[in-house]
Amino acid sequence: MPSTDEEPPELQEKYRVSDEYWARVEPLIPPLPPKKKLGRPRFSDRDAFQAIYYVLRTGMQWNALPRSLGASTTVYNRFRQWRDAGLFEVLWIDALLEVDRVHGLDMKWQAMDGVLTKAPLGGEKNGPQPHRSSKEGHEAEPPRRRDRLTHRGRRSTR
Repeated sequence: MPSTDEEPPELQEKYRVSDEYWARVEPLIPPLPPKKKLGRPRFSDRDAFQAIYYVLRTGMQWNALPRSLGASTTVYNRFRQWRDAGLFEVLWIDALLEVDRVHGLDMKWQAMDGVLTKAPLGGEKNGPQPHRSSKEGHEAEPPRRRDRLTHRGRRSTR
């Protein structure tokens, strides 16, 4: 597996934020917070958005972001700032309105993808279940210990 510090090949078109889309996103970006201290110049919003888009589009982990796209912590922090400011919700609504305008949306039927798994530590243990008798719904009693022979041939219950 290549190191994350290597220069990635030129970004494929499907991972690139177009100038046209950036022109729609840029005005929605929240204003900069006041600068508290001197230091490095701020990572550009365009580069941060490009890196965020790349991570979300590829499904990679934040810390696997190629360094040439930006420092993973910087990009993740910007993502959190913008998420908390509601930027991505606005972009989602904007995209829905655009699709509705171009193709029309039938909001009567919707689908959502998800995964259901057992919660190993969640919920009540063996709670009442309407399809079982009342005795079956309770937690099973621990098994009785068998008599064991001790080293002298006597029976012991441990």
